[in-house]
Amino acid sequence: MTAERTAHLLDWLRDARAMEQPAESMLQSQASRLENYPESRARIEQHSEETLDQQQQIDRCIQPLGGSASVLKDAAGKIAAFGQAVGGMIMTDEMVKGAMFGYVFENIERATYTVLIDAADAAGDPETKRAGEAIRLQEKAVSTWLNAHLPEMTRTSLLRSETPGETARR
Repeated sequence: MTAERTAHLLDWLRDARAMEQPAESMLQSQASRLENYPESRARIEQHSEETLDQQQQIDRCIQPLGGSASVLKDAAGKIAAFGQAVGGMIMTDEMVKGAMFGYVFENIERATYTVLIDAADAAGDPETKRAGEAIRLQEKAVSTWLNAHLPEMTRTSLLRSETPGETARR
């Protein structure tokens, strides 16, 4: 394992950790507000639990490389998550926009883990490669689920917005 490859791998692991921490906050916040979309709420809660486990897996990959989480990156991620949560509270179509944002974010995560997998392989770190592959599969599953359910969420949101006394957003 060359020092340069290890440094890149460690930096990208910190990026992934900084991405997962606010993701978990955003997922919990969104799930707590979903009242009229029980299937979506259940899937979001499941992925929130997966995300907590992903953070732990990443931490286990960072430690043997002699690193620690980046406080600055984690703080930036928390600020972004707070902005997303506040934005969700004021949107009239939170479910649809949240699902669209989630789909995009899951694919960014998949790309991040693709980079980590290849970097770990190049650095000779099979444990990080395995963790990246497992996490990428989870991100793909959520992305696929969201893509498959976006039409239904859209129709439900439209129907709810047309029904007197109903709210489409949650």
